[in-house]
Amino acid sequence: MCIVFRPNRVPFLYYSFVTSFIPDRICVPTPVSLFSKGQPLKNRVPFLIKNMSTSIEKPENEVQNIELLSSVQDLHGGFTVEIKEPMDSKLFASMLGTSLSHWRQQGKRGVWIKLPIEFSNLVEPAVKEGFRYHHAESDYLMLVKWIPETSDTLPANASHRVGIGAFVMNDKGEVLVVQERNGSFKGTDVWKLPTGTVDEGEDICTAAIREVKEETGVDTEFVEVLSFTQSHQSFFRKSDLFFVCMLRPRSFEIQKQDSEIEAAKWMRAEDYAAQPFNQRNENFKNIAGICLTKLQKDYTGFSTMSSTTSSGKRTYMYFNNRDFEPSASINNLR
Repeated sequence: MCIVFRPNRVPFLYYSFVTSFIPDRICVPTPVSLFSKGQPLKNRVPFLIKNMSTSIEKPENEVQNIELLSSVQDLHGGFTVEIKEPMDSKLFASMLGTSLSHWRQQGKRGVWIKLPIEFSNLVEPAVKEGFRYHHAESDYLMLVKWIPETSDTLPANASHRVGIGAFVMNDKGEVLVVQERNGSFKGTDVWKLPTGTVDEGEDICTAAIREVKEETGVDTEFVEVLSFTQSHQSFFRKSDLFFVCMLRPRSFEIQKQDSEIEAAKWMRAEDYAAQPFNQRNENFKNIAGICLTKLQKDYTGFSTMSSTTSSGKRTYMYFNNRDFEPSASINNLR
């Protein structure tokens, strides 16, 4: 039972005694029958003080204690929040607002929220808090927000796609070429080099070997990069880096990929370069010309050298092996 004390109805003597330590509202487990209906309130106060419950209602204006979102601090003064369990969107909105206030007071900068695809219900409350899309993959969406009132220095999403073209030549001076079943070259009768895109985490030299094997069934080994081009607004507004790689065949029997390749064959390098399409298209004409120059002259491209990044990852460095000897020390070059 809860009894509300109203100061203007309690005699001054009891009012001054009680109000120093009794709240407005006291919840007591005592049955109402213990009090006489006609008994004045002042006669009940000592009894209530003696028997009141330790459970006191919270004031209505008390701020609710909201937990902060779990986060991991990055090396650039920001946080990454990765949601791993289902969450109600209203609860998430409250936690996110409280967390942002906390991070802002700490002087933090960028906040990244990684949302698995199954938690798409949390996108709207994040956007309402000022988050924007950064990038998306097949299984998650990344949202980002710059907190301080300064220039946003968060890195942009990946800006380039990497592709390869494979120049494979046999001992007869023939080039391995294909006609595509789909895409812009479908039905054009154009013979072109095997091409493809580099997969995530894949090296350029490895991608070239893989694409030739997938499209033609021919085994190869990487020799060098002959050239590369850069173009823009080519694939979902991304720029494109295209590497022409020379490969040496280790087998010669062709087993084409039926799903993507209409035909594949070995073709004289001169006939490949002389195709009308290659002569009309400046970029294809230059690629064909570089391939012929490699056959006829001492043209040196970029070979691979296994190396290590500053973070300890293994990588490939592409260099001119005619003019640089990897085993030579820097001191010997000075």
